[in-house]
Amino acid sequence: MKRLLFAGLAATFVLPAAGAAQRPTPAPQLPPPDILEYRPESTLVVPENFVPRAKFPVVDIHGHPPTLDNPQAIAAVVAAMDELNLGVIVQARPSSGEQLRSQIEAVRAAGVEDRFVFFANLDLRNVGPGSGVRIAAQLREDVAAGAVGIGEISKNFGLRTRKADGTRLEMDDPELEIVWETAAELGIPVFLHTADPSEFFEPLDYTNERWLELAIFESRRFMDADRFPHFDDLMAERDRLIAKHPNTTWIVAHMSWYTADLGRLGELFDRFPNVYGELGAVLYDLGRQPRFAKQFFERYQDRILFGKDSFQPSEYPYYWRVFETEDEYFDYYRDYHAFWKLYGMGLSDDVLRSIYYENALRIIPNMPTAHFPAGG
Repeated sequence: MKRLLFAGLAATFVLPAAGAAQRPTPAPQLPPPDILEYRPESTLVVPENFVPRAKFPVVDIHGHPPTLDNPQAIAAVVAAMDELNLGVIVQARPSSGEQLRSQIEAVRAAGVEDRFVFFANLDLRNVGPGSGVRIAAQLREDVAAGAVGIGEISKNFGLRTRKADGTRLEMDDPELEIVWETAAELGIPVFLHTADPSEFFEPLDYTNERWLELAIFESRRFMDADRFPHFDDLMAERDRLIAKHPNTTWIVAHMSWYTADLGRLGELFDRFPNVYGELGAVLYDLGRQPRFAKQFFERYQDRILFGKDSFQPSEYPYYWRVFETEDEYFDYYRDYHAFWKLYGMGLSDDVLRSIYYENALRIIPNMPTAHFPAGG
């Protein structure tokens, strides 16, 4: 029995015991196709409601548009934002110092400072005695220049980043405590990407849901215990960091990669009221459990932030369709992420407003509000 719990809601699912007898699949009488060749076309005829533009204006807090340091790049991004109803993008592409300031100045010069805000990157390389003070000082400079948050702190923090002595930089390293406390003092959120999907840490066999993706991208394989911590160990390390800093606002990227187990995500939210989840790159999980995910979103609507990650304008409408419609059995935009179809969650207007813009406007300081409903 597998039990999924989050505050006020419980779902109990009884699954067959491991190894339970199933009717064997007969051997094909024709040569089976390659995994890349088998592309069955659905004959299902159901209503289709394409949503090219979000119902309410959106803050994309996980924006990775091109570097916004020239008028052409800025104009191209703004044009796409207007079509999609993106009110504001948080530039989470790593930048600090002059690279950060040049983008802020370019956006102001283009007259679109109401469409972008910027998070500051942290240089976590070769941390040693005194590094925390140096990093915190640079953070103060970046915030003075206009940054309104930290991040996106990449998955390398925890997975690969090394200290000056060659050891792995653990996320809860005491040297960095001054940095997180400085974020609390400045009132800015910390946007933290920890690990990657748990399947990336599991054996690469034919039971792994992400086999094709892992077979394509060697850099996404973290199952070597001699080189990488396990997924659960990284999350425990991350949770110790959060527990040490209850006055800091934390945004966990990709919903902490817990969307295949929303009960676990609910436990994280219940344990840490200063933690928010961001939706980038997890649509494939939400769209295959629309009813349970809808319940979760209703319960935790004040803790969820919209984010897309990769800036591909053609992909945003898939998010609008899953969140805003009750469509059934439609494609995801990357087949190597998911072999299954998506279903619409049919979220209410109140929930949509919360995740699209209200929560971001509440927790990110100095957010432009011109493109959002009054009082939003």
